[in-house]
Amino acid sequence: MKNIYKILIAAVIILIGVQFIRLARNAITGESLNDTSLVMDIPDPVQTILRQSCYDCHSNSTNYPIYANIQPLGWIMASHISKAKEELNFSDFGSYSWRGQISKLDGIANNIQDNIMPLPSYRLMHKKSRLTDNEKGLVISWAQELEAKISSENGN
Repeated sequence: MKNIYKILIAAVIILIGVQFIRLARNAITGESLNDTSLVMDIPDPVQTILRQSCYDCHSNSTNYPIYANIQPLGWIMASHISKAKEELNFSDFGSYSWRGQISKLDGIANNIQDNIMPLPSYRLMHKKSRLTDNEKGLVISWAQELEAKISSENGN
């Protein structure tokens, strides 16, 4: 029985100790000159959807919920954001080659259509990120139209 108490005390001490280990935040102030909203034609409704459902993970500026201050939840969130930005970063969209932009737009349309994005865990915690069928259609149409436009401008 004494061993159980020792283990519990050690676990509590470790949990308290890890609260002091913080990772850098994804919060660059100001918009990048390569931000999608500055380099692409985005209708206001689509921009609103992207900002409320995508930008927290797929941009250089995240609005952190209160639970991100609790470790290891903050570490998990930092890992998700890092991986998401490797796949698609709206803040750097203008720096992608035209082929890269086409690929990213195709991915946006496919991932939304297949209900992969936003991630189910994100939708669970962020009600505003849940897309209606109409919102999905707006974003998918925008991505496909922009993909076709970029492709035709570059001879494909």
